[in-house]
Amino acid sequence: MYIESQLRKGTIEVICGSMFSGKTEELLRRIRRASFAKQKVALFKPQIDTRYSSSSVVSHDSNSIDAITVRQSSEIPSLMADSDVIAIDEAQFFDSELPSVCRNLANMGCRVIVAGLDMDYLGNPFGSMPSLMAIAEDVQKMHAICVRCGNLAQFSHRLSGGSDLVVLGETDHYEPLCRCCYNAALKEDGHI
Repeated sequence: MYIESQLRKGTIEVICGSMFSGKTEELLRRIRRASFAKQKVALFKPQIDTRYSSSSVVSHDSNSIDAITVRQSSEIPSLMADSDVIAIDEAQFFDSELPSVCRNLANMGCRVIVAGLDMDYLGNPFGSMPSLMAIAEDVQKMHAICVRCGNLAQFSHRLSGGSDLVVLGETDHYEPLCRCCYNAALKEDGHI
């Protein structure tokens, strides 16, 4: 006889890409589909993300779903109740324990869906995202459209100055660029 956790197959899905590529919209779409299938979903976001709402995950298209705000990833298991699906937005802002938390949840039979920026504004791997991509069953790389030339964009170019790694913002602080336009912008900014 199988126990319930043996019937449920845990997985980790990662949705990554640049700003304005539709990562959060895709996360919300997957959550709506799981809810439609009568699966219990818990959605988490980092406390630092207050751009649109402190208590909801909101896409740039203004679609939203209520979320549980946490300071660190270790809080997630105690707040997930009996959820079938654990969704996490803005994963790059979480601590380095997030991959371990996600792995443990998947090993318990949960479907874990994680969305986040794969690169920071300097084009370097961002936070725990590389580790999450390595342990995931599925990774979907989303692309925006380069605002300068119209090609596929995978870089988030920061328009505002400063060297802080985390600067919350939208089109006022960032623009999606393709590799060619991004390298030109870095040159203009004096980064290369």
